[in-house]
Amino acid sequence: MSGFFNFDNPVFVFLGKLCDVIFLSLIWLIVCIPIFTIGPANTALYYAVVKVIRRERGYITREFFKSFRLNFLRAAIVGIVLTIIFVILILDILTARSSLTSNASMNSVLFGVYVALFIFVLGISLYVFPFLSRFNMTVKQLIKAASFLSVRHLLHTIAMIIVFAVAAAAVFVLPLLLVIVPAAATLLNSFIMERILKKYTPDAENGENSSKDEWYLE
Repeated sequence: MSGFFNFDNPVFVFLGKLCDVIFLSLIWLIVCIPIFTIGPANTALYYAVVKVIRRERGYITREFFKSFRLNFLRAAIVGIVLTIIFVILILDILTARSSLTSNASMNSVLFGVYVALFIFVLGISLYVFPFLSRFNMTVKQLIKAASFLSVRHLLHTIAMIIVFAVAAAAVFVLPLLLVIVPAAATLLNSFIMERILKKYTPDAENGENSSKDEWYLE
């Protein structure tokens, strides 16, 4: 019985991780409210999920706001640009869908094009913020790298899009899941994303020693 109350017990470890996921999701949700902070919030969410929840380094609040502060400007620019693009594409998709009966052939093509563009941009967005949380890159470099790698690692991109789609559908059906889904979906996608990020991390390739705390290579 005493073993059950050991904090290293798998049950307590799971409950601790679950509380971390919920707490981090709530922080992310609150920080996203001003809209223009969505980009920095997404970047900080990925950083905190991997460093604190997966690697058990640091504290959630400190690591989240550390990344939020350091990457604010670039992440805000990318987040605003992507938000505008997503809004335009969603409006185009809805318009094309509502017009399918009037000019079926043409609007079917437009509908398909808009959906394909939406998926492509979504794939890019899934790479941009993890890259920004890890690498010191300009906005132009981020977009270029995210676009290239989302296609190069297409199967991984599709898998992450599926995770995102399932998470979005779950929140749509039960909005209360917003208190857990953001960090949980990010955690699941991080198992895919980290394998990609390590391939493009310099010390992972050449084995050079560094004085930096490279916790992400553990």
